Amino acid sequence: MASLFFQTPEESVKSLFHDIAGTYQPLTLSLFCVVYFLLACWTYGLSVPSGLFIPSLLTGAAWGRLFGIGIDYTFPSLGIDIGKYALLGAAAQLGGIVRMTLSLAVILTEATGNITFGLPIMLVLVMAKWVGDYFNEGLYDIHIHLQSVPILKWEPPPISSNIVASEVMSHPVVVLRSVETVERIQNVLKNEQHNGFPVVDDFDPDVDEGGTFGSFRGLILRSQLIVLLKKKVFNSQKNGVVNRYSNLTLRNFREAYPRFPTIEEIHISVHEAQCTLDLRPFINPSPYVVNKNASLPRIFKLFRGLGLRHIVVLDNKHCVIGIVTRKDLARYRSCDKDGKVGIEELNISHT
Repeated sequence: MASLFFQTPEESVKSLFHDIAGTYQPLTLSLFCVVYFLLACWTYGLSVPSGLFIPSLLTGAAWGRLFGIGIDYTFPSLGIDIGKYALLGAAAQLGGIVRMTLSLAVILTEATGNITFGLPIMLVLVMAKWVGDYFNEGLYDIHIHLQSVPILKWEPPPISSNIVASEVMSHPVVVLRSVETVERIQNVLKNEQHNGFPVVDDFDPDVDEGGTFGSFRGLILRSQLIVLLKKKVFNSQKNGVVNRYSNLTLRNFREAYPRFPTIEEIHISVHEAQCTLDLRPFINPSPYVVNKNASLPRIFKLFRGLGLRHIVVLDNKHCVIGIVTRKDLARYRSCDKDGKVGIEELNISHT
């Protein structure tokens, strides 16, 4: 047991795979398997950089070799290779934790250097996934839910057709006017962490419009606003429509990508804060939008197929009433409780 614990994990895996029969006693392997599995569970929950790949292989190799010793003891005439059982045990342990099949089978087969191991490894991984999926999700999927990470699944929840955009959208919406004051743009960027903002007409931020936020004109990204403020593309109130667009080129946006400055790094004087900024030349006038009656599966497929981060929700008068983000969609998941299938709403992190 000392050699298993005090060697590096990689060397211990090699020993379990290649050492001759009789090197390890069943009691030694049993104790090592239990203790190392508990240690792996404990260290995985700590806030330290640790993984489960090698610990899973080592734990699986230990009980796989133990199973092979049992087969050899029961049927001594077979003359089995215990190291092969250690390999299949390692594959089963790792596959049951991460729920990977094809890619993991290729990795393990390439590691052995023998293509004949491909079929038994694949069968073991498929069986481990089936058994694991019967009880719960994979470990990484469970931690995604625990950490409230907005990861979209491949398909929308199966019984979500009766859920519409107006029920899942974020409301109220932070919008910007086509010609907006520099002070308000600066305040919005400081107080909100959103990546995109709808640009509207006929909207007064100081007046309650009864659930709507002006007529939709387009969408502008946070990174674009940062560049516009940095280059000070402002309209002076004294000069009316006079602007400084001549000093701005497409290269200014490309040079800032992908490390755009933060709003705290941009200095705006008191005089500049009173100026206005015409957003119309810089907006995307035709982003993806949906009607308030669009179904959740349709919105889900738009996000999944096009890689969207947000989509604006409009009413029948083409006015902005909300916005749907990936976090709004990721918080809905199908559940099965007491034989009844339904939709549950998860807590999603907004940091």
